[in-house]
Amino acid sequence: MSESPSTASGMRRKPRQARSQERVNRILDVSEELFASQGYAATTTNAIATHAQVPIGSLYQFFPDKAAILQALALRHADKLHQALTTLDEAELAKLSLSDYANRLIDTTDRFFTENPSYYAIYMETQGTIRELQEIDEATDARLIRELASSLANRDARLEPADYEAIAFVLVKTVGTLLWLSLSQEPTFRQRLIEETKQIVLSYLQSYFP
Repeated sequence: MSESPSTASGMRRKPRQARSQERVNRILDVSEELFASQGYAATTTNAIATHAQVPIGSLYQFFPDKAAILQALALRHADKLHQALTTLDEAELAKLSLSDYANRLIDTTDRFFTENPSYYAIYMETQGTIRELQEIDEATDARLIRELASSLANRDARLEPADYEAIAFVLVKTVGTLLWLSLSQEPTFRQRLIEETKQIVLSYLQSYFP
């Protein structure tokens, strides 16, 4: 049996009215700020409700606990990353040189991290501690792998489907890991790591698409 949307997101129930959706968004926005500034462990649901200016009972109408809020935030971040990458026009990508193609993918991913600075602070503290977060991360990667494999096939259709899947798997895991590790570095070295990642990806792609 598949999970309901509310169960999959960690929410007790989904908002059905604009006012309820606005309240949920405010809870998530405030939670993101508090988790990043004070830490996930130190933040309480009472503090979230107070800063969001909603009754604690209203918070619990949508979220059974703090972990459910974090789970909903993780899904929101996953959607943001997916949206950022899918804004890349397939027809345009297919016409890019391999170097520009690699740069565009990495720059778009890096821009997501830059525009969402709380992402690293929150998940660095909580990674490996909540099973649902790992499942969301794995599902996000699987979705990106499928779409990147399709994008690569659109560029060059000479390989087998299994080849595109394997190449996309390596790219998603390599780029994601290296850019994640770069976030803890000072700015100059972080930029160096981004450029090194581009070289790695380009060399790897050239071995399949000379």
